[in-house]
Amino acid sequence: MTTTGTTLVIGATGNTGSRTVAQLTAAGHRVKAASRRETPVAGTEPVPFDWYDPATHVAALDGVDRVYLIPPVGDSDPAATMLPFLHQARTAGVHRAVLLSSSAIPEGGPAVGTVHQALPGLFEQWAVLRPSWFMQNFTGTHAHARSIRDEGIIWTAAESGRVGFVDAEDIAAVAVRALTDEQSPNADLVLTGPEALSHDDIAAIITEVTGRAVIHRRLSYERMRDRLTTQVPVEFAAMLAGMDRAIAGGAEDRITDTVQRLTGRPPRTFQALLAREMRCSG
Repeated sequence: MTTTGTTLVIGATGNTGSRTVAQLTAAGHRVKAASRRETPVAGTEPVPFDWYDPATHVAALDGVDRVYLIPPVGDSDPAATMLPFLHQARTAGVHRAVLLSSSAIPEGGPAVGTVHQALPGLFEQWAVLRPSWFMQNFTGTHAHARSIRDEGIIWTAAESGRVGFVDAEDIAAVAVRALTDEQSPNADLVLTGPEALSHDDIAAIITEVTGRAVIHRRLSYERMRDRLTTQVPVEFAAMLAGMDRAIAGGAEDRITDTVQRLTGRPPRTFQALLAREMRCSG
């Protein structure tokens, strides 16, 4: 790993952004931590940033040579906002960009897939992280975590489809390597945990590790879409329910060696993550 300039981390208080910031600063790298509220983050220079307020973009990019990109949450057409910013970033001197996408969205696909497609043409050094679904969806503030706490139920349209759920800490560890290694990945990196699990498996593991009974309730695509519409815009709800339907069809039933290959250590299991979270909360 080499000494780098300054990294702008967009979404610095979010799931992967906060962990990427923590790992970058722990390794001695300079970080500008961008968030809408300019939240102070230890060891960083906090800066205000709003995807939809271009007035915040100039100051955020000042003195930055690499950027970690978290797309605007819940936006079904992020390219309209992100591509002008990326052109601006290149002009401002950014030479490496690492984009957080999703294993469910290929290059040129919907939503952030369009940004993925454009990235290699904008920056000589780049990487697209395409993690599978986050393990933290079941432990944090995600709708699954809330329904587990409130009802003891995980609601999906994923049926018995399996997913290589991945720890956000492992995603951040790959992000740090992609941002700071002397050789940029210049690649599309699909990130998974070490095992593919169904939501029935997830419910059983939570029950076993925590002692709290949790079950998986299977919904149709339509019922899942309607349930999500109470939480996010309808287009985004339809896309998320569609991802569940793809899981049911086997689209996420895979594991990759990317975390091991880039970080030198195996990805964390879901059991290990739950055990860690219980220790931290206990």
